[in-house]
Amino acid sequence: MSNDSDALVFFGATGDLAHKKIFPSLHALVARGALDVPVIGVAKAGWDLERLKQRARESIDRHDDALDKLLSLLRYVDGDYDDDATFVALREQLGAARRPLHYLAIPPSLFGEVVQALQRNGCADDARVVVEKPFGHDLASARELNRVLHAVFPESSVFRIDHYLGKEPVENITYVRFANTFLEPLLRREYVDHIQITMAEAFGVQGRGRFYEEAGAIRDVVQNHLLQVLALLCMDPPAEHSPEGMRDEKVRFLRSLRPLGKRDVVRGQFAGYRDEDGVAPDSTVETFVAVRLHADSWRWAGVPFLIRAGKELKETVTEVDVVLKRPPQRVFDTGGPNRLRFRISPDVGTTLDVRAKEPGEAMVGRDVSLSVHRQAAEDMEPYERLLGDALHGDQSLFARQDTVEAAWEIVDGVLDDATPVHPYDPGCWGPAEADGLLPRGAAWHDPEAEGGRP
Repeated sequence: MSNDSDALVFFGATGDLAHKKIFPSLHALVARGALDVPVIGVAKAGWDLERLKQRARESIDRHDDALDKLLSLLRYVDGDYDDDATFVALREQLGAARRPLHYLAIPPSLFGEVVQALQRNGCADDARVVVEKPFGHDLASARELNRVLHAVFPESSVFRIDHYLGKEPVENITYVRFANTFLEPLLRREYVDHIQITMAEAFGVQGRGRFYEEAGAIRDVVQNHLLQVLALLCMDPPAEHSPEGMRDEKVRFLRSLRPLGKRDVVRGQFAGYRDEDGVAPDSTVETFVAVRLHADSWRWAGVPFLIRAGKELKETVTEVDVVLKRPPQRVFDTGGPNRLRFRISPDVGTTLDVRAKEPGEAMVGRDVSLSVHRQAAEDMEPYERLLGDALHGDQSLFARQDTVEAAWEIVDGVLDDATPVHPYDPGCWGPAEADGLLPRGAAWHDPEAEGGRP
């Protein structure tokens, strides 16, 4: 008997996320034959089904057989989330469906109200639920959110969607690690000097000042996206080849990381942020953060992990750099250290920086980059991959409760105004104070040196 969901319900069907991400992803799923069940939008907008179909047409912006098929699958329920009549109407629209997937593309403050209403009205039995990040605002709220969800759905039916985990280049990190014999022995304290992760954006908050005032860079990308990437790179090989085996190792690594202290964090704010709509004139919210982490584990003892992320920086690029130790003796001239680099965006690549001899009689060398793997940006959007997995009940790329709480435990002590916020000018790499987190003699790797290429 198939364990696939037999209907997809998405709350917040008239919202911006549905327009930009969900409808195009549903269209792509239909186009490759991965979606053939009723798709029921739920919202309070005074719309009807024809208006929702028009929204789908506007979102996809092209007409083909897959669009016609998607429109034929669409249903719509308009109503308040605090009104049981909305969920009675939803139950009617579900018809014979008994294993629906409920996607809550709504503010987390509404999750409890919606899941309880689903249960009261017979829509939660044998169902699954997908929730969008943020998974809480801090450790305490994350635990409360999990309590609310687990009052209705078991953990095996909860899918916490973090689009970053559905990115092809992020999956590439895991694959390259465990599919190649030469690499895995290098990823340990005997060979690694330190690891850097840079997530830089050359743009600002783009009209989302009110949201950013409640989030900041630590909550927005470090606690979730970048700690997950670090875990994929540094976790031990799973004991079993299964989704739970991989997720077990991720949480084991995160629990080995020491909670951040004030000396391990540098926060910054770009000049002009306080002029954004929705931003307080005296805001101390960080638009840039750099952190230094250490793991208490046999594999990684003594190896610092450096993460920096920010807006209005010099480039838009995300890259992971594993900086290897220098040879124990200097036999030849040395340049930069060997590095293994994973480019996550804007393109995808795996590169090894090595030292090679210059042509000629003299034994002198130069730094060269060996492109192990390189390709254009991914074809499959993360939401397409993740929604398809959720429909099949595959939790591999979704965050588990213990992983979410372990990540919050790492950052919980340095949220909000725990450290000063340093100003920086747009177009640079953030405040100079971030350099003080690096090991002696090290420098942040500047991705622009490669002209935007790995």
